Amino acid sequence: MRRHPLLAYFGLAYAISWAAWLPYILSADGIGVFAYRVPYLLGDGQLTGVLPGAYLGPLTAAFVVTAVTEGRPGLRAWRRRLLTWRVGWRWYLFALIGFPAVCLLGTLVLPEARMVLPPPGVWAAYAVMLVLQFLTTGLAEEPGWRDFALPRIQERHGPLGGTLILGLLWAGWHLPLFLTAWAGPVTPMSLVLFTVLAVVLSIIFTWVFNRARQSLPLIMLLHGTFNNLSSVLAPEMFPGMDHQWNWGPVLGTSVLAVLIVIATRGRLGAPAQPAQVAPA
Repeated sequence: MRRHPLLAYFGLAYAISWAAWLPYILSADGIGVFAYRVPYLLGDGQLTGVLPGAYLGPLTAAFVVTAVTEGRPGLRAWRRRLLTWRVGWRWYLFALIGFPAVCLLGTLVLPEARMVLPPPGVWAAYAVMLVLQFLTTGLAEEPGWRDFALPRIQERHGPLGGTLILGLLWAGWHLPLFLTAWAGPVTPMSLVLFTVLAVVLSIIFTWVFNRARQSLPLIMLLHGTFNNLSSVLAPEMFPGMDHQWNWGPVLGTSVLAVLIVIATRGRLGAPAQPAQVAPA
């Protein structure tokens, strides 16, 4: 673990999450080996089926590997990024307005898109669910993927190369969930679509992470905003479209990711000589 902290982290995150997801995968909400269903919350079993593995895997792996390899100084640095709220207001504006606008514009240019203005109740639900997404998906995943893994992997492989590797590993971590109701109907194209999405989101997240004082709350907000937009707001703004797997958000975020790569010449906001971190 001390010699290869990144390998240890990814191995632990995958193993713990996949083991915790096994009851969900084997249930009637998964491949149906057993007839039981996971407890339903907010209309389905996704929260109760997914969250145990999401919380236990990346978060536990990051804490354990940091404690073993870097001790208290490493844990303090990990916690500091997790509590870095004080960043420029423009970054919060980007996370709350600019980033969702990019995703919605990607959908708006599709030929079948017909946008309508949602009623006030939808906006209220969007605000409430954004807080929930921040405390569930954001808090469960990002202290591992971005707080622990990103500084180390971009130190070893460079900002762009490391981010591409991290995006692929992040996508791969989700693979068992494609055997459950979480993914809906699965096709080869949906797997490709999800992988592309994980990579381009990783590019955007890395750029924000590097430019905004390595703020984890900001990354958690971006992650929660994307999920919340896809599940709550986009279906109401574009009724009649299949929002389980559509190209709109992928198109919008891909264009933004390409522009970031070009504008930063692949540095993604990282300094020319990044500070040294623990060996990978």
